[in-house]
Amino acid sequence: MSNTTLTFRVDEELKAEFSSAAKAQDRNAAQLLRDFMREYVKQEQESGEYDAWFRTQVQTGLDSANAGKLIPAAEVKAKFAARRAASLKRIQATK
Repeated sequence: MSNTTLTFRVDEELKAEFSSAAKAQDRNAAQLLRDFMREYVKQEQESGEYDAWFRTQVQTGLDSANAGKLIPAAEVKAKFAARRAASLKRIQATK
């Protein structure tokens, strides 16, 4: 991978503080900026992947509801009441 130069303006005080903080971690500012850039790109990719997954889940739910495949509210409430009771029972057993 070839290197390129990124030039931008920053307040002198911020630059000095950043350089000092980098030096305290035995790094230089360029190393930290590259790390920050990699982490930002990674977060954006993961965010995009999650967004795509979430949209698929929502569309699946909408398609299911539109097809009439619904679970009655009483059934959902009963299922989660049982789950809460089981969780509380496990918590009480550990005390």
